[in-house]
Amino acid sequence: MSKPIRILSSHLVNQIAAGEVVERPASVAKELIENSLDAECTRVEIDVERGGIKRLRVRDDGRGIPPDELVLALSRHATSKVADLSDLEAVSTLGFRGEALPSIASVSRLRLISRSRDAPTALEVTVGSDGALEEPRPAAHPPGTSVDVQDLFYNTPARRKFLRTEKTEFGHLEQVVRRIALVRPDIAFQLRHNGKTLYDLSAALDDAGRRARLETLLGGAFADQALTLDEETVDLRLWGWVVRPAFSRSQADQQFFYVNGRMVRDKLVSHAVRQAFSDLLHHGRHPAYLLFLELPARTVDCNVHPSKHEVRFREGRQVHDFIFRVLQRRLSAGVLGEPQSATEITSAFAPGRASRAQDEPVARLGGVSGPTLHLPLGVGEGRGGYAERLRADLAFQQPPPAGDRSDGAAERTSREDREAHPLGYAVAQINGVYLLAQTPDALIIVDIHAAHERIGYERLKTGWRSGAVIRQPLLVPVPVSVAPREAELIASRADDLAALGLVIDRIDSGTLVVREVPALLRQADHEGLVRDLLSDLAVHGSSARLEEAVNAVLSTMACHGAVRANRRLTLEEMNGLLRDMERVERIDQCNHGRPTWIRVGYDELDRWFARGR
Repeated sequence: MSKPIRILSSHLVNQIAAGEVVERPASVAKELIENSLDAECTRVEIDVERGGIKRLRVRDDGRGIPPDELVLALSRHATSKVADLSDLEAVSTLGFRGEALPSIASVSRLRLISRSRDAPTALEVTVGSDGALEEPRPAAHPPGTSVDVQDLFYNTPARRKFLRTEKTEFGHLEQVVRRIALVRPDIAFQLRHNGKTLYDLSAALDDAGRRARLETLLGGAFADQALTLDEETVDLRLWGWVVRPAFSRSQADQQFFYVNGRMVRDKLVSHAVRQAFSDLLHHGRHPAYLLFLELPARTVDCNVHPSKHEVRFREGRQVHDFIFRVLQRRLSAGVLGEPQSATEITSAFAPGRASRAQDEPVARLGGVSGPTLHLPLGVGEGRGGYAERLRADLAFQQPPPAGDRSDGAAERTSREDREAHPLGYAVAQINGVYLLAQTPDALIIVDIHAAHERIGYERLKTGWRSGAVIRQPLLVPVPVSVAPREAELIASRADDLAALGLVIDRIDSGTLVVREVPALLRQADHEGLVRDLLSDLAVHGSSARLEEAVNAVLSTMACHGAVRANRRLTLEEMNGLLRDMERVERIDQCNHGRPTWIRVGYDELDRWFARGR
């Protein structure tokens, strides 16, 4: 028997909306903290009991809610952040739907206390079990707002049974607080669980404060191994930190990406980041990063999903390519390309302290230079030049004679030399595997095979890209059955693929034929390669599959051609390796994602041996 159409009660409507907005205590925390940030607060206090299931209170010192708007704040679709369509098309606040407070109130016992900055006293309003609002009454509260949420899902047992253990729920909530605290270092945060303080973060207003917050929330290893970046184009800016690929993680647990201050999970962004790391990570490893993308609000739609975790870019291809290019350039430069102004992150291989030379400019890495790779390892510069530079460098590290202490010539010479050769000069080879070099302020340790492997790999890639790609016609062309739209997609990119050595013909609406492939890939799975290409082109509009397949072959070739362990190198050969390292991109890690060199500052060595104490 059919039931009549009727209008739902406002309380039931709010409970339905809560299904989209309120998933668990962490969802409540996110909505309430974002409201506090939109209220221009300088401090947020979060008190949690039993993972937020029993109680969650968020208190701020923001501008508060005027007395005559307090009840309206708990009404659905009531907001001060959007007035018309033009506001919705250029949203600059974190919350704007006007659903959070009434939705939360419909599935909990909620108490709202607020005092605007010009009001003499605060007002309190409570939501009853039937969703009805009680009359506002005076309360004691400093300027700002407190939202106290108790007994989450007490009136919706079907939702409550899906909650996990107290520990699990608090883990999700703590992650929300961490994500917001990372993007707003200018705000002080305090998080307490069952009376115990977990975070008490003061506002970070300078580089030292931001560094301290990174260490607290992501660990000292993240801060120590992170590369800073900051690039912008006409309407796009990408800045933040990306951990060196050699120190990647086994899980994707330290990946934070923000668009105009909003934490997002976006497939386009993830693909761009993954492409930038594609030639740097070993299988199964995950990059770590904290990145912020800024662009005009009108060019991004953050109203795609009720929880606002997803966004849609008006110019998605442009955003994708910008993120990819910026990350690729920064990762290619590595530690030696660290911007001079980025003093908040210390040397990547000097854990826990700033380098003596951190304010000194360093050489940026450019494209691969030098002749085609010759094996075994050759010498990049003459013996005499190395010997002279080495003697000058060693001489600088000795105290000048008393009569010469005012002469800055030696210091200028060393500074210029350090800029030109930041990896210094070789002094020894130990255990047949490692090269020791010194600079005016640090000891450099190089894994000879790993470094030479990366040098050979990058030069092989450069040669492959700069020369005419050698194509191998297949004796028996490989047919591939695809959907008509996929065949059209390949046909539209036929010229681009042919330039990379892959010739594919379309013989009917659903059949492709692979006729030629890059000579390096003549033994590859050609049908599988085409299907992977189609998958990328359909989802992202581009693909790096072909290049990745060629790179895998070149990597193997470079590995077999690199210097083997226990081969004794002359001093000049070791210095030649250091000079090549300074010129080659992505030198921080070998082809398998392991570090090629580390730096230990002399101040660190002094601490090891308790010198100066």
